[in-house]
Parts: sequence; C-alpha cells; structure tokens
Amino acid sequence: MRPETLGIHFAQDPDPTTGALVTPLAQTSTFVQDAPGVHRGFDYTRTNNPTRETLEKVLAAMEGVEHCAVFASGLAAEHAVLQGLVAPGQLVVTTPDLYGGTFRLLRRVFEPLGVRHLQADLADPAARADALGRGPRLLWVESPTNPRLQVYDIEALAAQAHRAGALLVVDNTFATPVNQRPFDLGADVVVHSVTKYLAGHSDLIQGAALARDAAVFEPVRFLQNATGAVPSPFDCWLTLRGLKTLSLRVQRHNASALELSRRLERHPAVARVHYPGLPSHPGHVVARRQTGGSGGVVALEPRATADEARAFASARRWFKLGESLGGVKSRGCLPSAMPHASIPPEERRRLGLPDELVRLSVGLEDLEDLWEDLCTGLDALARRPAEAAAR
Repeated sequence: MRPETLGIHFAQDPDPTTGALVTPLAQTSTFVQDAPGVHRGFDYTRTNNPTRETLEKVLAAMEGVEHCAVFASGLAAEHAVLQGLVAPGQLVVTTPDLYGGTFRLLRRVFEPLGVRHLQADLADPAARADALGRGPRLLWVESPTNPRLQVYDIEALAAQAHRAGALLVVDNTFATPVNQRPFDLGADVVVHSVTKYLAGHSDLIQGAALARDAAVFEPVRFLQNATGAVPSPFDCWLTLRGLKTLSLRVQRHNASALELSRRLERHPAVARVHYPGLPSHPGHVVARRQTGGSGGVVALEPRATADEARAFASARRWFKLGESLGGVKSRGCLPSAMPHASIPPEERRRLGLPDELVRLSVGLEDLEDLWEDLCTGLDALARRPAEAAAR
C-alpha cells in the first residue's frame, strides 16, 4: 500500500463488535483483567492502549518499518532516543542548523550527564570526516533543517555513519513520510514532531520515534513506559484522523510553498529565500533525488533590520505569528526570538542564523490571499528607501 491508502486503511478495519467504520477511542486509564496478571493485551494505558497501538502501527507502516513508539511531544521522543541509545562519554554529532529545542536538550540536559555534543557542517567533506573520525554514537540530522531548510544526502550519510560504527537519526518532521522515507535511504532511527504535519491541525502535542532494528528500538520502547511520557488516547485518535488527509494536505503545502518561494525570490524586498524546491537552493539536486516534494516551510531574509523583520512577521493577516508549524492555518515566525531563542545570540551568528530571518509555514488557504498578505509587508519594505530619501 502507498501512503495515501496506508493512512486511511492500515490497521483500521471496521470494529468487529459494532462495525464502526472509524477506529474506536479507548478513552480509559485501566483495563479489566480476567485473572491476576491475565489480560487481553492491555492492562494500563501508560503501558499500552488500543488507540495508541493503532496509531503506532499506522506510522510505522507509513515509514516502512515495524517499530514505532509515540510520545507526549517530539522532544519527549528525542529524549527517549538519546537516553536509550547514548551513554555518558559517547558523542552525538548534529548539524549546525538545529531545532532550538533539540539544541537545548543536548546542551542543558545531556551534556551535564556526560554526553558529548558536536555541531559539524556535514555537507563539508572535511568537517564530516573529522566528525566521523571522533567515533560518534549518533549522527543526528534534520533534512530539511529548521529553520534554514538545508538538505543533506541521507543515503550518503547513512553509509558513512555505518562505516564509522554510528547510527543515523533523521528528524523527518518537515518532510513527512509522504515526501521522504529516510529508512529507504539507510537511516536507523526516525523521529517526528507529530504535532506538525502528521496531526496537521494545530490542536495537539505529540512525538514519535521509529526504528528498523528491534535491538535499537527496545530501549526507546522501554523508556516510553518507564518514564510515562505518553500521549492521551484522544490525542492519538486525533492524529489517526489527521493521517487520513496527510497526503492531500502535503501535496497542497508543497505546491503553495513552491509557488510562493518563486515569487518571493523575485521580490525586491527579499534578499534571500531558503526553499529546497528552488534551483538556487544549494541542496536542490539532492532534494529532487531523495524527496517527492519540498514541503510547506519557506524561510526568507528580507532586506531589513532585525526590528523591521520582527515588525513584518508580527503584522501579517494570514501568516499569524506563533510557534510551531505544519497546520492547515499558515504561520509566521521569527526563529531568533521564538523557537531558536534558547540558542545564545553569539552561537546563532556562528551557525549562520540571522536575526532577521523569517520562517513561514504555508497552510492550505488560497494562494493569492497568502501572497497578498506577504506583499502588504514586503511592498512597504521595498518603498522604504525612497520614502527615506524623500524625507
């Protein structure tokens, strides 16, 4: 089955008792046992739940593996992967362009516990060789990255990581299994912020960790139960509903974001556009080879100061200013002041994250309405030099 069919049908047969077409919601904390220690596969919802189990089966099928554990947030999933697979003294190598929450988790939680963390430009052969030569336990890659949408050759990185004895973890949040299947390219672990595109409606917080190898997955599954960072059955039910339209939504996100990025690239008030679907993007060739679409996130650097960029991002009608992304409603964001604020300013500058960069999550609204909303602010920026000269 292909993703469009998997999200609708896999592990979601009509209920055998009632014939209900939609997977029932098992909104319960505990399950009656037939005898002490004898149950029907479920005893306590922290450990397992029928609705959560269905969701895990569907996500695993969509990514092309057997093992999936869902968590109360994307960071809870990342925490379980790091705690389950990395011991004190071992090294985790990440890319420079890294979600601020992941950076904070490594810097403030795991480094004090003895885990080493190195940010390396894995697109640069010398930096990559140096990082792999240090004997890392994990190579952790977002592709596309957050927020500059850098693209990495997952197949090449997987082969190189394995030769160095490392596991490759890919954050597939931005791409989703509709656009990209990292396991087909050699990844060992995939993580998702389910909150974003998979759920798709900005009404829940959830994460997932998936693995191909049972031995790699079991420590993560153990921590899911042992730490109890699990989502509610209702949130799992909502995600199952979201997955049924994931392919259609992603196709629309792809198309609208590509067209907006083309228009933004031509606007005089825009200095640079980051979007893998553009031929000008340095990762365009790799993106075309390993993805089926470039996703719904566009980042732009306006010809503006940081304060002007802040005002531009704050004043949009449809690109509402807010954290997160991937929903049906468009969203605007200033990463330096929002999701990446946990990265110190000097490190943001070193990593190439400008304060004026604006991240757009392109939703499902009419394309022309979205473009008019952006032009209202960009045209004002373009007029600014002439107005200043007239004064």
